[in-house]
Order: sequence, then C-alpha cells, then structure tokens
Amino acid sequence: MIKERLAALRALMQQHNITVCIVPGTDPHASEYMAPHWTEMSWITGFSGETGTAVITLDKALLWTDSRYYLQAEAELQGTTVELMRESDIDCPTITEWLNNNASGKVAVNPEMYSVNGYRALKSELEEGGLELVSIDLISPLWTEGRPEMPTSLLYEYSEKYAGESVKSKLQRVRQALVEKHCQALVVSALDEIGWLLNIRGKDVDYTPCVISYVVVELDKCTIFVSPSKLDQAARTYLQSIEVSIMDYTQVFEYLQGLNVNSIMYDGGKVNEALYEAINSNVKRVNVNPSPVLKMQSVKNSTELEGERIAMRKDAVALSKFLYWLETEALQTPQTEITVAEKLTEFRAMGENYMDNSFCTIAGWKGNGAIVHYYSEPKTCANAKIEGDGVLLLDSGGQYLDGTTDITRTVWVGDESLIPDAVKRDYTVVLKGHIALANARFPKGTRGNQLDVLARQFLWAEGMTYGHGTGHGVGHFMGCHEGPQNIRTDNNTNPLQLGNICSDEPGIYRANEYGIRIENLIAVRQAENLGAHATGETFYEFETLTLCYYDTRMIDMSRMTEQEIAWINAYHEWVYAETAPMLTEAEAAWLKEKCKPI
Repeated sequence: MIKERLAALRALMQQHNITVCIVPGTDPHASEYMAPHWTEMSWITGFSGETGTAVITLDKALLWTDSRYYLQAEAELQGTTVELMRESDIDCPTITEWLNNNASGKVAVNPEMYSVNGYRALKSELEEGGLELVSIDLISPLWTEGRPEMPTSLLYEYSEKYAGESVKSKLQRVRQALVEKHCQALVVSALDEIGWLLNIRGKDVDYTPCVISYVVVELDKCTIFVSPSKLDQAARTYLQSIEVSIMDYTQVFEYLQGLNVNSIMYDGGKVNEALYEAINSNVKRVNVNPSPVLKMQSVKNSTELEGERIAMRKDAVALSKFLYWLETEALQTPQTEITVAEKLTEFRAMGENYMDNSFCTIAGWKGNGAIVHYYSEPKTCANAKIEGDGVLLLDSGGQYLDGTTDITRTVWVGDESLIPDAVKRDYTVVLKGHIALANARFPKGTRGNQLDVLARQFLWAEGMTYGHGTGHGVGHFMGCHEGPQNIRTDNNTNPLQLGNICSDEPGIYRANEYGIRIENLIAVRQAENLGAHATGETFYEFETLTLCYYDTRMIDMSRMTEQEIAWINAYHEWVYAETAPMLTEAEAAWLKEKCKPI
C-alpha cells in the first residue's frame, strides 16, 4: 500500500517537474493535536507517531522523527521502503542539510502545512544548496479514498460565567492593538486563540476543546470561516448575538484576496503560508509574534483563575481516590500502565463539568518513566505490567468547563523499605528544585528563562540535569500547552505577567531504571509584604494551584532544609483541608496519613 502511494506521488512530482516533496506531520492551524483528516505524513509513510516529517525524492523516501518514536517507526516502516532518520542522534543531518547535499531542483511543500516563519526559514536554508521551494499540495489529489472527513462536531458557546469576559470586550481590546500597530485587520488561525476570542468551544481534536475555523478581525467587523455542518441553530444564534459574520471554512482564501485594507496583521509563527500567499499583494503585511490574541489569552482574569482553583479541587479528589486505589486495591489484580491510566480517567470523569483529559495520560513504570513524554500503547503494554517494587511516574490532566489541569506525581509502588537510596536522592533534589521555583519572588518584567535555574540548581550541583523545559503555559478549558510565556533555558523575550499560569516540573531520568518528575501548576500574582528593605519596585510571586500530596516516603530528609520541610507541611495541610471533605471516610483517613507533618 505504501509503495503504491509513493509511486503515485513520484508520478505526480514528475508531472510538475518536482524532485523532492516534503510532507510534515502538521495541520493548517499549527495545532498540537490535529484531526485525522490532516495526517498526511502518516498516510504517505505508514508511520502513525505524532511527530515526524517525510521527505520523498524520485528514488528515496525518508522519515525524520525523534527518539521517542524510534521503536515504533522501525516496526511500522518495515516493508515500505521508507528509511528512518533518527533526528535525536548527534550524527543525523537535518532535513535541509540532507537535501542540500543529496538533491537538486524544486522542493514542493503544501503551504497550508507550514507557518509563514517556518516556510521562510525552509526557503532560505534550501536556497543555500541551490534548491527552489515551491508551494503545491501533492497529497490531496492522491488521497481521495479513505481520507477521514473534516470533523463535524458542533460549535457551542462557552458561557461568560466561565470565560469571565464578553466577546465584545475582547474584540475591543484586539482592535485597539490593531490601531496601535496601524493595521486594519488581523488573521487568526490558531484554534485555541479563536476559541478564547469568540468564547466558543468544540470537539474537533483530541484533548483540546476547539473548533476548526479561521477568523478575520477588522476594525468594524469580525468574520468566522467555519464549515456549515458545525453550526446548528443555537450556534448561529449565538454568533449572530456577538455580531460575528459566518462564511464557509474554505472561503477564507478568497476573502483575504479581496480584503480592501491598507495593512493586515498576522502571527507568522501560527498563520500558514497559504493564507499569507492569499492576501492581496497590495496590502501591507505586518508579522507579529506572538499575536495580540495570544498575549491577552495568556493573562487569566479573576473568573478564569477561580475556575482553575475549582478544577484543581476536583482533580485533587480524583487523584486522591486513584492513589488510594493504587495503594490499597489495585495490585490485587494484574495491572498495566494502560489499566492504571484508564482507572485515573474513570475517577476524573466523576468530577462535575469534566469534559475530557487534557492530554494522553503518561504512566511510566520503572524504566518507561525515564522516557520523556512516553505513553503506553495496547500492543506494547504487556511489557509494562505493574508488579513488584518500583517507581511509577504519572503525568495526567483533565479538561473541565471550569479549567484545565496538568499534574505529575512520582510514587513508590510496593514495599517502602526497599526504596533505594539513589531513588531518594533523585526524588529529593527534584523536589527541592520544584519548591524553590514555587517560592520564587521576582521583579515585574522577569522572563521565565531567568527563573529556570531555580528548579535546576540542586540537580546541577550534583552533575545532573533534564532535557525538557521546566514550565509551559496552560490554557483555561483549552490547550494544556499555551504560550507565549514559559520557564526553560531557551531565551524567551515574553515576560511573566500577572495571571499567567505555568507548570513547575523539574525531573530526572535514569535510562532503563526510572523517571522522576514532580509537577504543579502555578499562577503569577502580585507579591505582598516585601519587607522593610524593599526598594519600591513591583514584585511578583507564584500561587500554587495544584492540590496533591508528595510521596514523602521517597524524601531523603538529610537533604532538606527547615524552610523546605515547613513548606511541604503547610502545603500538605492545605491539600488535606481542601480535599478530605469530598472523600470517603477511609480515603480521608488514608490522605491524612499521607499529609502528616514530616
């Protein structure tokens, strides 16, 4: 099947005088999770992993993916003639490096699948090797049978009682941002931004409650481009009530071509190249990154923050019930990483206004926990039976109408007298960094990369580190990963702002042994009581939102300071007070023991 598809693609390439076709694993909206309709990379290669890019020449087919997917790719690419390129390996060339050394002529990409910035960078790098980048969709003409239809789930209103701000107010703020940049229109293609701006939600992609659509905001009107199949009478009435015009999803290109404005704003990191190319050539195009919508969206209002606190209490109940079950009942019957993940979802789904998980639960038993962003699949979970004694890493989250949660806890399963000293050491240095970041105070204007070392300092002091970021932004009943703020070593020019929500998740990973990660969500708030020696500047601090105990059995107390111990005890007292009233008597008694002072 894959060989036939590759042959058909090469025949089409020759018709258009194309020597290379690049097929990325992306969609037109720069989404983290995408609808099956756009899984073009998987269709042409047979590889079903979430991350990868295919490169097809007239005589070769290659797939670039990272180390998380090596085993999966090796299995799925067998017999396809597609060669695996292990991009996490030091000696693996990048796609452009390989092409500049091995190809010539025209390189085709579907411009809908590349952001403007991504397209420009690719074009520049290919030109260094004498290659020409051209915009043409070569997959759609071939993938005519069996291609999943576009999602048809209904658009629905996200009540202002949860959103905390009217669409009218949001549009006024966006239009003010346009005026400040001397622009008359804004193209919005990121689905989470559209959901926030218009107070709408949907079920078009996994884990993120968004609606596949585009939006163009002008100084005197706002238009949503969406499939009519997604609009029932309630949706149409709502959009009419907020004075948003409706056009078909595919009409956005024609609309941009005919848009009569002097200048148009777009986020080049999100808006795709096809939209950019559709804009009337007489219109000035202003590239901003991030978009004004994302900046506004990242600053949670008081209603959203209170909703997050409500969602966290529901999550606390679910996690407590689950961990009680794990410790007292679970191992009486055989369990795998998948069955425990399913059980956690079962407990979460009991919460009022629960809508979905916020991502695929990561349950990493022993060595699997050392694989960052690992998740177990039915065909492999037989090798992940949870039995005996060991470390279990659980990274999970929920989508509630009230808010989005994301939490990681690492616990010991089995006989606690068998916890190795090395595990206690690693758990403790991770926990110390987690606490240090949670307790940070910093002046207004501080960026996340300036705080990152607080979480890493104890690991670095002993020659240890981790490769992922310490913190990502989190949406409100929207994407679990949201910008523009983050906390990581990479330089990010966007400062932390009041109302930003970030994760606090340092970790340590021992290959084939165990992984340890501890994660809470934290919100930026104004710091008070700065003391008699304060110099008068505005300072911020973090409010911890997440409610769930730490496995104190894994702490090496000799490494803890009095201040750290006091912080944990105060945190546990708060966790118990907020959670116990919603648990059974047995669960509450168990939680009280988990939260007792250390």
